[in-house]
Amino acid sequence: MTESDGDEDSLAATLATVRERTTPDAAERDRLAAVADELRSRAREAIAALPAPASDADVLQVGSTARGTWLPGDRDVDLFVRFPTTLDREELERYGLEVGHAVLPEGREEFAEHPYVKGTYDGFDVDLVPCFDVADATAIRSAVDRTPFHTAYLDEHLDESLAADVRVVKQFLTATGAYGSDLRTRGFSGYLTELLVLEHGGARPLLAAAAESWQPPVRFDPADHGTTTFDDPLVVVDPTDPERNVAAVCAAENVARLQHHARALLADPDPERFEVPERSPLDADAVREHVRRRGTEPVALAVDVPAGGDGEPLVDDQLYPQLRRSLDGLAGTLEDHGFAVLRSRTFAAPADDESGVGAGGGVSDGETNDRPASATSRRAVLLFELAHAELPAVERHEGPPVHVPGHAAGFYEKYAETDAYGPFLDGDRYVVERERAVRDAAAFLRSGAFGEVALGAGVERALGGEYTVYTGEDLAALADAFGDELRRYFDPQV
Repeated sequence: MTESDGDEDSLAATLATVRERTTPDAAERDRLAAVADELRSRAREAIAALPAPASDADVLQVGSTARGTWLPGDRDVDLFVRFPTTLDREELERYGLEVGHAVLPEGREEFAEHPYVKGTYDGFDVDLVPCFDVADATAIRSAVDRTPFHTAYLDEHLDESLAADVRVVKQFLTATGAYGSDLRTRGFSGYLTELLVLEHGGARPLLAAAAESWQPPVRFDPADHGTTTFDDPLVVVDPTDPERNVAAVCAAENVARLQHHARALLADPDPERFEVPERSPLDADAVREHVRRRGTEPVALAVDVPAGGDGEPLVDDQLYPQLRRSLDGLAGTLEDHGFAVLRSRTFAAPADDESGVGAGGGVSDGETNDRPASATSRRAVLLFELAHAELPAVERHEGPPVHVPGHAAGFYEKYAETDAYGPFLDGDRYVVERERAVRDAAAFLRSGAFGEVALGAGVERALGGEYTVYTGEDLAALADAFGDELRRYFDPQV
């Protein structure tokens, strides 16, 4: 046996082990089937009580539990109620919520593109979502209308063996931190994972291709639509909708993460690579030690981002795009003012978090207080690690070459009668050393004078009120609420 044969045998054994571990047992499958049957029955009864034509709706189970690609322990049941297209949007929403509350009396209303009901039933997490019963996915009136077509496509193409391989890849992506299409994770969705396994014919060839041959941008077109182009690192054209890239939300970082870990798995097949690593959050002392060791100047802004228009705390898909926009905007402004930003990161507490870190204390230098965040807000942190917290009083500003008459004369006249040093010549250019507008990064963040900085709408509103700025070792005050996030920042891994 060659070394290559041994590696192949080892990989096959590892995948077989994981396949067995990720297959729900008969008792779990039977319980899920029974609960799904009960929920569908309740939904049909609620639909029958609606006036025509709404009473012509049907109910369909979708998602991984409908396709046999769910992992053991997953307790999600997704039911879609398909209403006739003769209804308008307002009627769809009203009747959809009526059915949802009938099926889940203790459920709560949530909002994606339109409202739906979310709740629990016999220990399972249930989403009951209304959609239009359109003819095909190119005729959708709401983004969720295409979901039943995904289920139909996969029902036709997935067999039990491929479904088992989907579970293996899902577990691998979960272990590596790349699974989840929410806008916090920006990773691989379940549907994307299923399509990739189908495209490659199984888990093993998919992982091998990602490790050895993917060179982004990578494109797959399962239904050979071949029309629309997409500007994304990974493109998987939706077989039910040629205008949609299923991988559009998947960040380049997570595509690279899959490639890195797939390569490591092929080099050293081990079932432990499919386990989520346990890492302890950093405590305050560990944060202070990292700050001292690095010798940089961290500056963090902690703020309570208010609820949306419905009065409910922003969910991750609403909050994180705003946080990233604000992070990029402030980091760019700090750079423009001369601060070298080594790295930046944003993170937020869960919607139900009530820690008191940074809440209600006004603009301060890391002092905390005991007032909890509002139940309708979410605590968020924008962290910037700088090479220097303070800069010299003056900055160099170069003008045009002297031989460019109009611009050169204008530059000279602008600064000739000011307090700036110069204008003087450096080579053939006019140069001045003028007073720096912003010298202290923390003071700038405390000032709230962000001018034209691009900020997320909710973050911008929040920064018009009270927030807290932490500098240096005072960052340790965030450890109780954000120890996991600070550990990921100070101990970064692929």
